[in-house]
Amino acid sequence: MAVIVPPEKTAVAQEAPRRTARRSRRRPLVLNVLALVAGVSVWAVVAALGLVENLPTPSAVAQKFGDMVADGTLATDTLASLRRVFLGYALGVVVAVPVGFLMGWYPTIRAVVEPYIQFFRTIPPLALIPLTVVLLGIGEVPKIAVIYLASFMACVVSSFQGVVDVDRTLINAARVLGASDRVIFAKVVVPASTPFILVGMRIGLGASWATVVAAELIGAQEGLGYRMQKASTWFEMDTIFVSLITIGVLGLLMDRLLLLAERRLTGWQERR
Repeated sequence: MAVIVPPEKTAVAQEAPRRTARRSRRRPLVLNVLALVAGVSVWAVVAALGLVENLPTPSAVAQKFGDMVADGTLATDTLASLRRVFLGYALGVVVAVPVGFLMGWYPTIRAVVEPYIQFFRTIPPLALIPLTVVLLGIGEVPKIAVIYLASFMACVVSSFQGVVDVDRTLINAARVLGASDRVIFAKVVVPASTPFILVGMRIGLGASWATVVAAELIGAQEGLGYRMQKASTWFEMDTIFVSLITIGVLGLLMDRLLLLAERRLTGWQERR
């Protein structure tokens, strides 16, 4: 005899998992806010007690932030740094992904290219600043070139590793079913490598923001790194903190966007 479940019980049973999912999503957000409040509180106490010399208070930094927004300085510097990071980072990713795929798919190309990749990967991009100044001058090109190298090196290794780590069983199964190399590469290798590529892109983004500060020491007249370097000359700690926080917030927002893209593109992947 069939058991008839009342509609109201069915609705309750369906709503319970939704409530659990909403609570699981809200909990990290609440913890993030609490951690932020705790960090700012510790900063305020340390600054008020003078435990760290020349450390500005959060209120002083907030006031300086308002002043820099009002006179347009922060907007100008932020746009300049964003432009450099975006161009260098985008160029690095666009070049790194195909190079990583070619290295992973063709052993001959790997044998030729990999020594150069490993050699330059051990050299910090900042160490190449004097060379880029001599070869490219002090305009925008050397700044973007240094950021490009930082993002390229981070992304090319991840792309290469993603191709190498593709399960050979999947490739062999596709060949048995009659798939060509082109189809295997497009339908098997690229999807399986996507998580590695996105991780490399996130690492490359962090490397790009870490490099832009030093890159803007190359004859720059605007930019968050330039503003910090100029402020350090006059011990304007509040200006330095405003620039640092702005870089951190921008980097965090861009990283969250990449993380969102990763979840959308790798929804098939099993997660814990």
